[in-house]
Amino acid sequence: MYFDNAEGPVFRPPSEAHSFILRVAIGCSHNACTYCNMYRSVTFRTRPMDEIMAQINAAKPYAQHIRRIFLADGNALVLSTDKLLAILDSLQRTFPRLQRVSCYGGPKDMLNKTPSELIALREAGLKLVYYGMESGDDTVLRDVNKGVNAAESIAAGQRIVAADIKLSIMIISGLGGKAGLDRHARNTALAINAIRPNMLSALTLMLYRGSQLLDQFERGEFVPLSPPEIMDELYQLISDIELPSTSHCLFRSNHISNHIALAATLPKDKGNLLTSIKSAQAELSKIVDWDPYNNVEF
Repeated sequence: MYFDNAEGPVFRPPSEAHSFILRVAIGCSHNACTYCNMYRSVTFRTRPMDEIMAQINAAKPYAQHIRRIFLADGNALVLSTDKLLAILDSLQRTFPRLQRVSCYGGPKDMLNKTPSELIALREAGLKLVYYGMESGDDTVLRDVNKGVNAAESIAAGQRIVAADIKLSIMIISGLGGKAGLDRHARNTALAINAIRPNMLSALTLMLYRGSQLLDQFERGEFVPLSPPEIMDELYQLISDIELPSTSHCLFRSNHISNHIALAATLPKDKGNLLTSIKSAQAELSKIVDWDPYNNVEF
């Protein structure tokens, strides 16, 4: 559900398909990751309250049906805490059946919020943050220009968890290419172990037109992983994730980029998940005509 005039593309997580998408910002304040072209066509700006309230007012006739709201665009936590609290207050007053407000969070913006600010946002209704951590490896994070190192990336996730806000982490399989397969898997698993998110999603690297990473690939500076190698990396990642037995982390690889959809709860289903990954690797190994351009989105 979306009530706004078009101003560039609108993106949201798959699980927010039935949510009211409230654009509190346009674009992404970082907008410099080499693998991403999502917001290249727009200039970032935070939206004034009158624009935000216009969207909320447009949704009022549907108030009884709105239970989830997603604050777009790329990293709503860049807004000041006072402004976010005002937005959350308006949402609580307008939508009586509201159960959850969620948003994307960039690592720098998560770190810029104090623990007390995040607790205040959770108490005001922010229940879930989607965090595109992508990797826990210093070299990969540097190469893709994520803007943080591994320690900062981990600290950002831990800050959300400490505030008792649910955290959904997204990582990108293949982001380190052939050169970084082992490091990317190993250090990303260590980051997951340190953060202990509620949800973990593994996407597969796509090379997008307009992204610097595609340019690097076409110059021969980046070698992407084949489908079986993606499964090998994912197997290493899951093998190295060691969460406490009391943890309940939902794992999914059901994004359109993935070669195969997988679902599990970690650590309970870890053994079955590893078996499924090995089976998928065996099937994908039968592909004899795979071309890296199969993973290019034009």
